Amino acid sequence: MSETCQQEFPKSERSRVDRIPARGRYDEETVFSIIDAAPLCYVGFAVEGQPFVMPTIHVRDGKRLYFHGANKSRLIQLIELGASVCMTFTLLDGLVVARSVVHNSMNYRSVVAFGSGAKLEKDKDKMRAFRLLSDKLIPGRWEDCKHPTQAELDMTAVVAVTIEDASAKIRTGPPLDVEGDYELPFWAGVAPIETHYGELVNDPRLDSAIPVPGYMERI
Repeated sequence: MSETCQQEFPKSERSRVDRIPARGRYDEETVFSIIDAAPLCYVGFAVEGQPFVMPTIHVRDGKRLYFHGANKSRLIQLIELGASVCMTFTLLDGLVVARSVVHNSMNYRSVVAFGSGAKLEKDKDKMRAFRLLSDKLIPGRWEDCKHPTQAELDMTAVVAVTIEDASAKIRTGPPLDVEGDYELPFWAGVAPIETHYGELVNDPRLDSAIPVPGYMERI
């Protein structure tokens, strides 16, 4: 999903970073890199004044994001009608421990994006979206698994949401205590956060003759 991007999203009223604007980024390269690395997307929407936020897996294709779910899903039906949604993505990189508790923070990379979309109607488009999703989660798996049947395609909806505007916000570095607190006798620093997969666990009903595929050992 990565590509060289030079363009920037507009600093719209809804996407502009107002709190510590120096941490805001609007270039597509930064925004897309965070979206691609995030394991989950949280989609916010409102129905008759009631707000909802739904977690979902996602994959990016240019400026479009694909989501899938049941045909009767509230989120799917809302996007199908062309409603605007808010999508957020967050990667935590570390706990920032300051001398003063009020300056404790986190190092993070986050994106807030807005857009609207439509339901994919053609089976070939849905199948392509499924392949992109599979390749994002486990590169190599699509060529080594059973693909959706026609019945499964019919009962599963896929929507494509076009990103209209977006902003990234990033914090890096050590704690930022007030100048007078740097002499206090308390430890301060950063505890890095790393996300990784653990040891693979075979399905109890897996045929013992089937080896672990190389792409699973590489994730």
